[in-house]
Amino acid sequence: MKFFLIIFILFTITACANNYNWGWYILDPTLENGLTNLEFLISGLGLTVSISFISIFFSLIIGFLISIPSLSKNKYIKSFNVVYIEFFRAIPLLVLLLWVYYGLPIVFGISLGAFLAGVISLALSDSAFEAEIFRAGLQSVELGQRDAAKSIGLNKFQEMRLIVFPQAIRIILPAIGNQFVYVLKMSSLVSIIGLADLTRKANELVVTVYRPLEIYTFLVLEYLVLIIIISYLIRKLEKRLKI
Repeated sequence: MKFFLIIFILFTITACANNYNWGWYILDPTLENGLTNLEFLISGLGLTVSISFISIFFSLIIGFLISIPSLSKNKYIKSFNVVYIEFFRAIPLLVLLLWVYYGLPIVFGISLGAFLAGVISLALSDSAFEAEIFRAGLQSVELGQRDAAKSIGLNKFQEMRLIVFPQAIRIILPAIGNQFVYVLKMSSLVSIIGLADLTRKANELVVTVYRPLEIYTFLVLEYLVLIIIISYLIRKLEKRLKI
């Protein structure tokens, strides 16, 4: 079904531009140049997937740690959570990416490679949203569950690990899945600092063959297929964790 959806989208785009002379020969795998171009475009897939997975991994850890102060009754501890979230939610990802890559060496003398700068920027930007997701999930667990944990002698750490977190993760998994899709799409911005991801590869090929519409249409399909696969895997995981 999803395959036919992709074909339909491609057909619709082609049909709408009926006055445009499409040049799909540049991506024709039966031609030597077409096959070379396809391999060049797809070669950015590994970097796109790897930077997305690594970024979401660290953003989940940071987001969870940042969400914990929001459960405190101490207003000063809670204020740390609020300041962190509002700060990183307010900064556009592209601006944060450029500042981490170009600003850190000048201001603090910290020079980062493009990949590490991309991971840090994506992780910090997404962690603010993950923190709010975790906060909502942790607070959604009924108070009676916490009382029951205390009544059987569990400490705070055991209560969180054995009682609260397993229930919260089932609630917030769809939202975390949405954030993973968001990070995957936003990873296209790392092409700005020179990383050879899918978008960078497409931009480079456009300069070579001068067929931007065909190449960017193929780029759309690449991201579409990736996101469909990720969404499918997340739904499978949701079913496995469903009570």
